[in-house]
Amino acid sequence: MSDSAAPGVYSKTDRGAGKLADYRYDLVPRNGKVTITLAGSDAFQDELAELAKEETLQSFIAPRTIEEERTDAPMPVRFFTGRRMTGIVGWVPSGLEPAVIEALARLEGRTDNRIPIEIVKRKGKLRVNLLMGATR
Repeated sequence: MSDSAAPGVYSKTDRGAGKLADYRYDLVPRNGKVTITLAGSDAFQDELAELAKEETLQSFIAPRTIEEERTDAPMPVRFFTGRRMTGIVGWVPSGLEPAVIEALARLEGRTDNRIPIEIVKRKGKLRVNLLMGATR
C-alpha cells in the first residue's frame, strides 16, 4: 500500500478502536486514559517495528482540505522522528475524526502541539495509539 493510497476495508483486528462516548459534549476527553487505536496499521508492520526503536516520536496529522471534508476522506497519521517525517502508519478510525480535529485545534497554541502517541504490541501485531487523554 502506498502513502497516497486510501485505506480499504480492514480486517476485524485492524479496524482501529475508540469511542465518542469517551469524550464530553465539547469533544474534550473525559479522562487522561482516553486513547484511539489507528486503523490500517497491518500494512506498515515493518516500518512500525523500526519506529518502535526511536526515542523521539511525535504524531503528524495534517488538517483536512475542503475537498477531503466534503468527501469524508480518511485522516492519515504519520510520525515525526528526530530526523524525518515517516510515511503513513495508519488512519484515524471512521467516526472519530471530529475528536482528533478538536484536539488538534486545542493544541494549536501550545508548545507541545502534537497528539502524543505510543506503539504497542497487541495480539502479535504492532498498533499505534493516539493518547487523546493527554490533550485535555
